[in-house]
Amino acid sequence: MVDIKTVLKTKAEEVAAHLKKLMDLKDKEIAESLSEAMKYTLFSGGKRIRPVLTLLTAELLRGDYNAALQSGSALEMIHTYSLIHDDLPAMDDDELRRGKKTNHIVFGEAEAVLAGDALLTYAFEVLSEMNIEAEKKVKIINLAAKNAGFQGMVGGQMLDIKSENQKLSLKKMQLVHKGKTGALIKASVLAGVYCSVYSEDEKAALEKYSEKIGVLFQIVDDLLDVTGDTKKMGKIVGRDQELEKSTYPKILGVEGAKKEAENYAEEAKSALDIFADQADNLKELVDYILTRQH
Repeated sequence: MVDIKTVLKTKAEEVAAHLKKLMDLKDKEIAESLSEAMKYTLFSGGKRIRPVLTLLTAELLRGDYNAALQSGSALEMIHTYSLIHDDLPAMDDDELRRGKKTNHIVFGEAEAVLAGDALLTYAFEVLSEMNIEAEKKVKIINLAAKNAGFQGMVGGQMLDIKSENQKLSLKKMQLVHKGKTGALIKASVLAGVYCSVYSEDEKAALEKYSEKIGVLFQIVDDLLDVTGDTKKMGKIVGRDQELEKSTYPKILGVEGAKKEAENYAEEAKSALDIFADQADNLKELVDYILTRQH
């Protein structure tokens, strides 16, 4: 039996070590205070689920692990920039993230905006420096741009803002989450695919898996905002209700949302049947996401 918590811890430590190398900016930076703001949120904790997905996918396909580590780290920078901006007063106006004061509370709003901008743009510099075939590199850069931008995460964030104080249908809410949460998770899995040699059937299976866990992650997040504990979560719970956002518990009820999460978890694992027992790590990760407490 796979001990997924040990696997996650080991992979997350690898990612953290690589990020520290990438963030040694003394020879590059022109504003030290900006670098400090970038590092503050990037190294404030977190499970590193997105880069871990990239690594586990590349391992499954016996791909280029170093390229996966580089691309996964860049995607973690993009994820972190989105958190910094999401916490701003103009967005969700949060004061706590991962048990620490949010970036704009510590550094000020202007510097938080710039820290997010800097992480986003630096991520593409990091991707451009991957030691991998040019065709694969371009695919991964294109993948990151599409899923992080107006067609993906940022588009979803816009829909999320526009949907506050509105009662959305399940279908419209899922469109919000497909962009805001699911797009970068999908990109993380596919980055691992593109660091490897793969068949179209394998790619399709992993893409389906990524889409299912993207929804699963959001359902669990919604549930934790209702049932979670601020200390465990490291952020203030109940914010979705305060902002009058449409969530899975709000539309389906808590028990209905839990059942929906279980269904998506089973579908995610079934998507990997093509790999038999070789995909145990990715399957165990599904159960980890389903049962997480923070």
